[in-house]
Amino acid sequence: MANEVEAKLAALGLTLPQPAAPAANYVPWTLANGIVYVAGQLPFKDGKLVVTGKLGDTVSLEEGQEAARWCAMNILAHVRNACGGDLGRVKSCLRLGGFVACLPTFTQHPAVVNGASDLMVAALGDAGRHARFAVGVAVLPFDAAVEIDATFEIR
Repeated sequence: MANEVEAKLAALGLTLPQPAAPAANYVPWTLANGIVYVAGQLPFKDGKLVVTGKLGDTVSLEEGQEAARWCAMNILAHVRNACGGDLGRVKSCLRLGGFVACLPTFTQHPAVVNGASDLMVAALGDAGRHARFAVGVAVLPFDAAVEIDATFEIR
């Protein structure tokens, strides 16, 4: 089961990245009583932000969804570390929190964050189904288009 999640991702043409180091004075995840709390993740791929700017301006809905997918990939990379390298220990993705940098007139926040939600379900099956929120914000760190945090229950 440990490699099942990564095998599902590989079937989609995806490989979990090396998780990004924190950008300030915090840790990327904490574990308490079987619950892993993952700090907000930006859409990094190969050490670079894949999408910057604002939805409803310079960033399309599809680009926003791609950014959300990469946030989810980085979340899973941190969860793998929290599980000692064994994603088979994930019992459930409990919640995702999505922040979308956008113009005030943009209203498709849920569709953007679906990029992350869909990836969680593709990777974890029913264990990837979660509660979530998706909100618009004026700006995110480093001009990232999307930031997502997460909470998981592990065995």
